[in-house]
Amino acid sequence: MHKFIITALSLAVMFASTLQEGYCGILDNRYDEDTTISQIYEKMSPAIVLIEADVKEGLSSGTGCIIDPTGLILTSSHVVSGAPSVQVTISTGEVFKGEIVSVMGKDNDLALLKINAKKALPVIELGDSEKVKVGQKVLAIGNPFGFNNTLTTGIVSRIDYTKNKIQTDAAINPGNSGGPIINIHGEVIGISQSIYNPDNNISNIGIGFAVPINEAKNFIKLSMSNSKTLKSATN
Repeated sequence: MHKFIITALSLAVMFASTLQEGYCGILDNRYDEDTTISQIYEKMSPAIVLIEADVKEGLSSGTGCIIDPTGLILTSSHVVSGAPSVQVTISTGEVFKGEIVSVMGKDNDLALLKINAKKALPVIELGDSEKVKVGQKVLAIGNPFGFNNTLTTGIVSRIDYTKNKIQTDAAINPGNSGGPIINIHGEVIGISQSIYNPDNNISNIGIGFAVPINEAKNFIKLSMSNSKTLKSATN
């Protein structure tokens, strides 16, 4: 009887120890994930800018990503298209005049701007949207409603192969357009474009869309081959 009690107590201690180790492992993994997200934000946010453009309807506000240290910026065309004046505010608070150097068609909604910062600027890292899978964790950084450098997180909810769009539930709101969708490795896999609003509400309801970054890569390559401004800026 005494032997049975001792054996039972030993098993209980072993079970409690295993459970505690497993629980701590969960906490450690969660901590590592939170640390990774914070590190990605700290790395990426200096390369994210606020864009304000004067358009016919008033002031258009959006987000941009610095893709070259000389001040080349990728954004959405609907943020700046047709604007006679564009203002770019970088993460340090410095404000520059932005020059529209290339605009893509409406479907893929991309544009390139150039600012003359007179110093090397931090840049984003471009990923490969062909490797994107539904369910992957993603981050979005942007300037929703003027709240600069706001971070939201979510997953890739769907890939629309017909319209060539990445769907995500990471919160995207007016002002996020042109900002990056980032994977857990700190690579940009898409450029925020739009949100779905069946009720004409301007706020996010959990369905956002981004242009795959490979489309942006092709756009950048084509623009650089056609634009003297871009050639001189990156040489």
